[in-house]
Amino acid sequence: MAFTPSETSPPTAVVTSAARSGAHWWGRTPARREAVRLEAAEMFAARASVAEVARGLRVTRMSANRWHQAWEVGGTDALASIGAAGAACKLTDAQLAQLGGVLEEGPAAHGWEEDQRWTLARVAELIAQDFGVEYTLRGVGYLLHRIGFTVQVPDRKAVERDEAAIAAWRRDQWPIIKGRPAT
Repeated sequence: MAFTPSETSPPTAVVTSAARSGAHWWGRTPARREAVRLEAAEMFAARASVAEVARGLRVTRMSANRWHQAWEVGGTDALASIGAAGAACKLTDAQLAQLGGVLEEGPAAHGWEEDQRWTLARVAELIAQDFGVEYTLRGVGYLLHRIGFTVQVPDRKAVERDEAAIAAWRRDQWPIIKGRPAT
């Protein structure tokens, strides 16, 4: 059954660059979301209704209405991004770069010789010592992620492990166990 326009079909939406791209605004970058809001400001300036903006930009009428109210009070600037939410970083960019270098030196260089792993608690202690700033463990995790460090799970291998003996066993014994002759 083919769709045929009728009196009950929805009105044709205003086609915008956001609609032409076929991409929804949600799940996009903050810059893309801001671009959609600024496009809404242009549409409001051209006397488009809230409903037309919502249809044209594929957003809810509630969002379009909220943007319209902000646009009426503050103009296009009211729809511009105000930056990321949350608390500002307690360390400067230079300190973050310095922290990255300190972490690259490894835990042994800073007195933790018993094992060679950075823990969130150790990094928090190091930040407090070197920069005089205290972070929670969760805050340290966010900070490390921000500067490019990821969680690493160490391989559990015995110190006494003999790689040559393991390779020989795999070459000679494993085929016998599996029932295949060694090649």
